[in-house]
Amino acid sequence: MAFWTQLGLLLWKNFTYRRRQTFQLLIEVAWPLFIFFILISVRLSYPPYEQHECHFPNKAMPSAGTLPWIQGIICNANNPCFRYPTPGESPGIVGNFNASIVSRLFSDARRLLLYSQQDTSIKDVQKVLGALRKLGNSSGLDLKLRDFLIDNETFSDFLHHNVSMPSSAVEELLDTGVNLQQV
Repeated sequence: MAFWTQLGLLLWKNFTYRRRQTFQLLIEVAWPLFIFFILISVRLSYPPYEQHECHFPNKAMPSAGTLPWIQGIICNANNPCFRYPTPGESPGIVGNFNASIVSRLFSDARRLLLYSQQDTSIKDVQKVLGALRKLGNSSGLDLKLRDFLIDNETFSDFLHHNVSMPSSAVEELLDTGVNLQQV
């Protein structure tokens, strides 16, 4: 039997079956139309709004290291969406957390431990610990502006030369108490 003959016989059989079962034919035609009209009504009642493309911050996998993995979990917990590509989307970059507090803390600790053979680093740590103890024990009233300056900082020179303040006024300003609660 040829292809066209078989196709013709199948179409004739289908047409005869559909003519005898009119209720089934109506349901088979009406049901997809009903669903289609529901979709059209939903689309017309809730018009689409334009959403910009979303760029998410990268999240490191555990194989990248423990610190980047934990930072990826903690720093992106709310899963923000950015309009423009994030720095971590470039190939080869594991994490964009270089400016985070945890990264800076670990880099400072690593630098301190690596260069601890120098006498100045241990003295610096003792100064920081002393300042933290002083800050924790005080109510903030006995802290002076001088305590917030680095030893070789030229703030007093700047005030003395550029603002033309007398040295006694600069010293008085540096000995002024700082209230941390107000700050």
